[in-house]
Amino acid sequence: MTDTATTSPSSLIDARIAELNDWRGETLARVRAAIRQADPGVVEEWKWNVPVWSHGGILCTGETYKKAVKLTFAKGAALPDPAGLFNSSLEGNTRRAIDIHEGETIDAAALQALIRAAIVHNAAAGKKARKPAGA
Repeated sequence: MTDTATTSPSSLIDARIAELNDWRGETLARVRAAIRQADPGVVEEWKWNVPVWSHGGILCTGETYKKAVKLTFAKGAALPDPAGLFNSSLEGNTRRAIDIHEGETIDAAALQALIRAAIVHNAAAGKKARKPAGA
C-alpha cells in the first residue's frame, strides 16, 4: 500500500494509472498529458483519493469508475464549452463534467481550451477576492 502522506501527488497519479491497467488507465494518462500540455505549470495534487489538477484553484479532478473516466471541472458552469465536451453534471450551478467511456476519445484541443479557460476563470476570481472593500 502506498503511503499518500509521503508520496508525491504525481507519483500517486502514476500509480493510479498503472493499477488500472486497462482502457481507464490509458484514458487517464491521455487526459493528463493534454492537461500538462495546455498548462506546463499545472499543479498535480491528490485529494479525495483522486488526481486533481490546479492552477490558482482547482481546474478539474480525474475520477475513474467501472464504466467511465470522469473529468469534473470545479467551475465548469462558468466556462465556455463551444465543442460541447461537458456531458455530465449539467444540472448544477457550479460544476460540469466530461464522462469518457471505453472506446471513446476526447478532443485534446477542445480539452486544452477548457483547461485554459478554467485558468483564466480562476485568475479572475482571485483578483476579485483580493480587491479591497469599497474598491
